[in-house]
Amino acid sequence: MIVFPNAKINLGLNVVAKRSDGYHNLETVFLPIPLYDVLELTLNHESDEPYVFTCSGLVVDTPPENNICIKAFNLIARQFTIPPVKLHLHKAIPFGAGLGGGSADAAFMLKLLNAYFKLNISPDKLESMAAQLGADCPFFIGNRSSYATGIGDVLTPVPVNLTGHYLALVKPNTHVSTVVAYSGIVPTPSKSSLLGDINHPISRWKDLLKNDFESSVFQKFPELELIKTQLYELGAEYASMSGSGSTLFGIFKEEPTLDFPGMFTFCSKLK
Repeated sequence: MIVFPNAKINLGLNVVAKRSDGYHNLETVFLPIPLYDVLELTLNHESDEPYVFTCSGLVVDTPPENNICIKAFNLIARQFTIPPVKLHLHKAIPFGAGLGGGSADAAFMLKLLNAYFKLNISPDKLESMAAQLGADCPFFIGNRSSYATGIGDVLTPVPVNLTGHYLALVKPNTHVSTVVAYSGIVPTPSKSSLLGDINHPISRWKDLLKNDFESSVFQKFPELELIKTQLYELGAEYASMSGSGSTLFGIFKEEPTLDFPGMFTFCSKLK
């Protein structure tokens, strides 16, 4: 059985408060986008090992037991009897990019096991399990545009219609750690409602939506701010950093020509 975990972008991202548990309360809109990894599960009749895990595509430099896919597998295997399986992940979504690729892989692993072995785990329960793996993971269970609060795990579906627009992604070889991203953040309650702002025409998003991480991240990595500027120069109606970076995205009426040598780029017409 094969599934295709997809990436996400953030439309607006406000860090509104520091929590007593060390996390931060956020306000954002998650939007699924058509950039995919591939995750395959087959029964393993050749071994008694719980799983055999292989990877291809982008190199994931971590031992299998530390891969979030295997953490998701083990979360299920501790509660249900799962026969030996072969798992293969083809990685195409850049990681450490603010695109939620690892979170998507973990959530889709939960959904894949649930469907393949007919475990009958409810969507609510899957979201609860996904939250144990990462703040973004619950979003990928329902996998539809959603207004997110809490640490990103309190989700309310919200319609975002970008049909016919082009989405462009640009990711340089810059790694923005979570620690660095949060180091310059001063949590501040939002002055306006993101839910209200997102309903305005895309042409107004530039003045209404903001990503709180941009000010501190751009100060440390000015090349990211330059890419955002270049996306606007190419004609983007709206451009922003996704999550805590380092991917910049632009939303265009017409398909742009992306000329960013040495960087990961992606462009797709949204449906």
